[in-house]
Amino acid sequence: MTEAVLSTGVTQKKAVRREPARLGTTGAVVGIVVVLVVAWQLAVSSGWINGKLLGSPSGIYEAAVIGATQGTLAYDTWVTLYETLAGLAIGSGLGIALGLLLWFLPAVSGVAEGLSVILNSIPKIALGPLIVIWFGSDASSKIWLAGISTFAVAMISSCAAAREVDKDLLNLFKSFKARPSMIFAKLIVPSALPWIFSTLRVNIGFALIGAVVGEYIASQSGLGHAVFVAGSLFDLNTVWLGIIVLTLMASVLSWIVQLAEAKIISWKKK
Repeated sequence: MTEAVLSTGVTQKKAVRREPARLGTTGAVVGIVVVLVVAWQLAVSSGWINGKLLGSPSGIYEAAVIGATQGTLAYDTWVTLYETLAGLAIGSGLGIALGLLLWFLPAVSGVAEGLSVILNSIPKIALGPLIVIWFGSDASSKIWLAGISTFAVAMISSCAAAREVDKDLLNLFKSFKARPSMIFAKLIVPSALPWIFSTLRVNIGFALIGAVVGEYIASQSGLGHAVFVAGSLFDLNTVWLGIIVLTLMASVLSWIVQLAEAKIISWKKK
């Protein structure tokens, strides 16, 4: 009983120690960003740097107010978010499913993984014009680009996760004459979950890049289109605004995936 109480006390102390550390790190990051923004604005106001050439925090704020008032900022953000999430779900979902199912076909998995590496090495911006011609300039072409950008990474990671499963546990299942379907459901998939969530966090950026590249090539809406048009007009404040929104979008999506990982894989910390 005493040992349990002591163990609980130690665990609570560790949790208390970690929490201030996290808050301190977050505060430091926020502080650095605030200092940089203030220094940037002071440099522009003092004439040390050219605000028209580099933009300014006040100009970015004005662009945000205009975009929010006109509704274009919210609409473009929603379009890019939809394309990113759809492409992430389709590409990563198919890649993860195929990569894990190839565990049943070890002779084929090596060839499939090699083809995925080749697909992943192709610059997605080079595929952009082809995808737009095949699927049109609407949202479907951006979703396909985002999906293609995430498929290969998800498949390679899933193949590796299925291959790197604990051999002792695998032999234990086999010693009890477990069917391959049971081994897959009870061992392969649970063991691959940390790999899958790590892949999803990485693929958020790839899906976002695919969607934005598609909007650059041919689109009438989306943050990529807004950034492209603003850059053509030398409106750097709007360009910076688009970059900031895209960064926040990727950060929020990554945080959501990380939160889901902590909830679903509760045994990982243990």
